[in-house]
Amino acid sequence: MKHLYILIFTIFISCNLQAQGVLKSNAVYKITYFRSADGKPKEDRNPAITIVSAKQNLISNASILDRKAKYPFEQSIVTKPENILFQVADLDVNNQIATTDSASIAKQVFEFGAETKVILGYTCKKASTVVNSNQIDLWYTTDAGIKAAPTSLGQTLGLVLEQVRNGNSYVTATKIEEVKKVQPIDLEKISSKLTDGLTYKDLLWKSRFTTLNVFNNEQINFIDKPQSNDSIFRYAGGTVIARKVKFPALANPNVFVDLTEQSNGDAYDRTGSVFIIPTDNQISLMDALKNSVKELPVYDNGNGKKYQGVVATANYNPVIELMRFFTPFGVGKYNTLKLKDKNWAEKVYYRQDVSELFPLVNGKEVWVAVFIGNYDKGGHKVSLNITLHNGGRPKEAKEVILPLFNSTNVMEMAGQEYATMFSSEKGLEVSFTLAKDLKDAKLRYITTGHGGWGNGDEFVPKKNTIWLDEKEAFAFTPWRQDCGSYRLSNPASGNFESGLSSSDLSRSNWCPGTVTNPNWISLGDLKAGVHTIKVTIPMGKSEGGSSSAWNVSGVLLGTE
Repeated sequence: MKHLYILIFTIFISCNLQAQGVLKSNAVYKITYFRSADGKPKEDRNPAITIVSAKQNLISNASILDRKAKYPFEQSIVTKPENILFQVADLDVNNQIATTDSASIAKQVFEFGAETKVILGYTCKKASTVVNSNQIDLWYTTDAGIKAAPTSLGQTLGLVLEQVRNGNSYVTATKIEEVKKVQPIDLEKISSKLTDGLTYKDLLWKSRFTTLNVFNNEQINFIDKPQSNDSIFRYAGGTVIARKVKFPALANPNVFVDLTEQSNGDAYDRTGSVFIIPTDNQISLMDALKNSVKELPVYDNGNGKKYQGVVATANYNPVIELMRFFTPFGVGKYNTLKLKDKNWAEKVYYRQDVSELFPLVNGKEVWVAVFIGNYDKGGHKVSLNITLHNGGRPKEAKEVILPLFNSTNVMEMAGQEYATMFSSEKGLEVSFTLAKDLKDAKLRYITTGHGGWGNGDEFVPKKNTIWLDEKEAFAFTPWRQDCGSYRLSNPASGNFESGLSSSDLSRSNWCPGTVTNPNWISLGDLKAGVHTIKVTIPMGKSEGGSSSAWNVSGVLLGTE
């Protein structure tokens, strides 16, 4: 495919015009614009460039015209005298798209001021407008005899020599040059790539990052014999879906998990988790999913119960939780339950930054899974994407990531015990060994309390205490008081005589239809050797057939 910058021309500079006057109407000019901020010039290695001719203006930049631009990149063409705006984007070496707008330039409205300033020898006037709440001031001249600008704004005013956004961000012309042997852009060749404006923006936006499509509208429900296929595996009665995902090798990207959920029959708020299953040790959760929960090592804290797969051991790593989420009450499926002035959401969208865990999967193929605890044959429908955005995180020294514990019983429907170990003073305890000193150690800690009756820990604030080597490192009471903000995602939520809905009630660090954020607990610098982390919570006592539980997960982060 021939790219736009190949279709343009080869530029031959004839002269640099320093003594400015009326420019030739039949000539072609290259105008170079440099950027600055807060009135202070800064080095601009990729200045904006506008190529001006009698029939069209090209809005581009130096790296594109020098054929050094990285994909994706975008350019604009303004036709004259029609003032039709063409936008063309090269998404990759074989993928170019375009769109056109015949009205945007004509619809521009400006307020004109009396101020003037001199730029490149021209006396410029001021025109102002507002774009997306940003104040834009354009300094333009009508003395040059041509019309052009560094963006689509102000193309009909005259020659825009400076654009100022919010009074502190500048794009200023520094050079005007006449160019020779110019081949105009053939817009007929672009016409085959035209699409509507929304599709164009969407394709361009998505081309700027990598998307890993993990699950698409997959059902998570409870049935006797869940059916797997060649790529998507269903376990624990269908309440866990898993898939192998190949992650690209990238340098310090920002990484986000995107999940959408809607009810496919289940009307209740349920615990959900997106997690990675480590398989680099002798035993993994995959063994238990395929065979039996009995494959998992047991944690015993002396309270009379056995907890499978909860803590790291010499030959087992617990699952690594990317995102803890909670389904709302029946979103989508139960939207027929109408209430006055309530326009229910069709689905819930969850999105969370998980960049700190990317070194675990960088360039690797790993198991990614989603769990929603439910006993409904319809269950839920979910879609999961992971997006990777280049250049977002500062480069760190060698990063250490150790999964330590995860008490969320993702195999609940296959017999994995609920996290009631906090009924004992010992709580949850795990030992780990560092081969080298660990700098700036942090515990990525997610906690939510459960017990869905009035005195259950779901509705009673409880202090979480983190102990490092038998000393208290951190303590807090996890509690959410904003649950009423998400009422429109909860059509099946029960309504009480008090006028409240069940989904309005405050809870132990979660609300129906939301994500629970990790807490980052600083542990300081840790010496090489054996260490112990313990979590204690004053869990409430059982009442009749009801009991409380705490789902906690912890990953140790640091640098060597």
